Amino acid sequence: MAGDGTGRLLAISDLHIGYQENRSFVETLRPQTPHDWLLVAGDVADTVADIEWALGLLAERFAKVVWVPGNHELWTPPADPVTLRGVERYEHLVDRCRSLGVLTPEDPYPVWTGPGGPVQIAPLFLLYDYSWRPEGLDTPEAALAEAHRTGIVCTDEYLLHPDPYPTRAQWCAARVALTERRLAARDPDLPTILVNHYPLVREPTRVLWYPIFAQWCGTDATADWHLRFDVAAMVYGHLHIPRTTVHDGVRFEEVSLGYPREWKPRTAPPALRQILPAPTS
Repeated sequence: MAGDGTGRLLAISDLHIGYQENRSFVETLRPQTPHDWLLVAGDVADTVADIEWALGLLAERFAKVVWVPGNHELWTPPADPVTLRGVERYEHLVDRCRSLGVLTPEDPYPVWTGPGGPVQIAPLFLLYDYSWRPEGLDTPEAALAEAHRTGIVCTDEYLLHPDPYPTRAQWCAARVALTERRLAARDPDLPTILVNHYPLVREPTRVLWYPIFAQWCGTDATADWHLRFDVAAMVYGHLHIPRTTVHDGVRFEEVSLGYPREWKPRTAPPALRQILPAPTS
């Protein structure tokens, strides 16, 4: 439960602290009240040590930290001494988060009772299944072939291993089925805040500079979740296009920091996004 009716529910993603500028930015992050919660929507870092450092620092400062994995956390990069792959890597990260007091998609959904609440916070881990393809590319194989032809290929194809699933799409299907069951069994009297690394609907990807990249950004299987599960707001990252959009009357918050080359030229300095109480403008 959240504090004594005070505080804010805040969010950020795509911290990518392998970049020194981003690591320095994370060191500046602090709550404004003792009751502030922080949602971290993935892509903290590429190595387990960096992920632990950042989440540990944030857990010391915020009343509660809720984390979901991005694709970068699931990579097995050659430079990381932790060589676990796929499900084993994810489960290792869940264990490390629990040791830090950080909530994950494997934990009971917490309830925010501060301003704007009560709402149930549902951290999700869903992946993608190559269903967000450009027109004219009717199969995942055709979309992936076109990506390789044009050189727009996500690094996941080389570093994000789905073990023991044969493919990332099959891992995605398993995660979608598990998560859908959990959301259906939630307390029906409470609205939800859904937190996922990827958007639950395809519309936010329509502005991508390279539309072919959308195949690594989500799944059609979640297209109606914001309507089915009484969603007050959907929080995501991954696209590195921080903004607020509304889909079917539901607020979607893209909360990414992104790479230094992306955020440093912005006129406004990077900041945590306030999810609740809902901003009035």
